[in-house]
Amino acid sequence: MELETKVYQKENNFRIGKMLKESLADIASSRFLSFQLAKRDIQAQYRQSYLGIIWAFVTPLTTAFVWIFLNSSGTIRVTDTGIPYPVYAFSGTLLWSIIKDAITSPMSSTNSAKGIMSKINFPKEAIIISGVYKLLFNSSIKVLLLLVFIFFYGIGFHWSLLLFPLAILGGVLFGTTLGLLITPLGMLYKDIGQLIGFGLGFLMYVTPVVYAIPKTGIIKTVMELNPFTPIILTARDLAVGMPPMYLTYFFIVIACSVPLFFIALLFYRISIPILVERMSA
Repeated sequence: MELETKVYQKENNFRIGKMLKESLADIASSRFLSFQLAKRDIQAQYRQSYLGIIWAFVTPLTTAFVWIFLNSSGTIRVTDTGIPYPVYAFSGTLLWSIIKDAITSPMSSTNSAKGIMSKINFPKEAIIISGVYKLLFNSSIKVLLLLVFIFFYGIGFHWSLLLFPLAILGGVLFGTTLGLLITPLGMLYKDIGQLIGFGLGFLMYVTPVVYAIPKTGIIKTVMELNPFTPIILTARDLAVGMPPMYLTYFFIVIACSVPLFFIALLFYRISIPILVERMSA
């Protein structure tokens, strides 16, 4: 007797495509909700703070000033960066803080909304988009301070500066994609959040954030292969009017981030309702 063989691949592909379409439709329909959630969180973030919005500058400024002091005092010797070192250090720490916030935003936004998600049925993608709104708001403030550095140290305006926001958006896409992939695991195991913080702290020192890529050595190879490198360098080069040397690698990273983002979005859509139900049980 012959056994009948059935192939479900086309049906599964159709189902994945349908789920992705529904996810994108939910993002579009929940734009107002996302904006209101972001507005609430931004107001809560600064309402009870004496310094208020100034805290958005603190992390990149303090990190940059530490390295500027170490370099100016001769404690460390940084290789030639081609631009005033304060601009190099601050632009690097600012861009790094934006990417870091993009990575941690999906997990922190989802964790803070667990109570709402367990009680109210609404598109879970609104949580992610609200996190992106908050990130763009905070990033725009930091970029304004970077412009002050650029003009104060005599670099001035270059036409490539107009493309700088696009590089920022590329960094946000890259970071958010990584964050989406990590979020379900981070909600299951709190150790994941600790590992992310530790890992990003290490990655900063193998990324040209506060010092240039060495001319030779294994660190040069590691930095050039690091996918964070083209995002930092391309954005910085556009900001200060230098020709982007890693533009091709930048486009490769962004091109890979687009399909990964949709995969991560589906993973998030499937897993988060299950995890929220499990944690609220």
